[in-house]
Amino acid sequence: METVFGLVGDGFALVVTDTSAVQSIVVQKTDDDKIMVLDSHKLMGCTGEKGDRVQFSEFIQKNIALYHFRNGIPLSTAAAANFTRNELAVALRKNPYQTNMMIAGWDKDVGPSLYYLDYIATLHKLEKGGLGYGAYFLLSLMDRYYEKNMSVDKALELVDKCIAEVRARLVVAPPNFVIKIVDKDGARTLAWRKTVEEMSGPPSE
Repeated sequence: METVFGLVGDGFALVVTDTSAVQSIVVQKTDDDKIMVLDSHKLMGCTGEKGDRVQFSEFIQKNIALYHFRNGIPLSTAAAANFTRNELAVALRKNPYQTNMMIAGWDKDVGPSLYYLDYIATLHKLEKGGLGYGAYFLLSLMDRYYEKNMSVDKALELVDKCIAEVRARLVVAPPNFVIKIVDKDGARTLAWRKTVEEMSGPPSE
């Protein structure tokens, strides 16, 4: 029951994912960070099969770093999104990755931007969007409450509404979510929304 969503506000973009790692009917952990920091000003929220998700997001991160190392300039967010789409499209004809993602970034001349990218290499620039089972419920909330050039506080209010709706509606709802932001100051973790704390050892008697 994975969920990833994001939105663009006034000078920033947010990406939010659940943090549950699940195998069949077993919850393996509830603090699995699914948002990869691609570089200083880019984020990729990625969901899907665990092996594909981790391998593909690390592959993209390392190749973006390699481009910067070779050429001395970083890829723009649009270029990084198109590179990622191309890699998915190539893999689609060989050994497809079962991954869906939201890519967010901030560029000096463009500002914040957000891209939707699914496992069949569909790329689209958005101001708000989501993927996964939770998107069936949160997209309508975004249509109702999203405003262009929202402040961070207003955006967090909308994020909390979306998280509450996912928790209320999904029969197996993820308990924890991580929220990351990218703006002129870089990409970083903004907040966590937790209802379950990860156990550090065996339960006490």
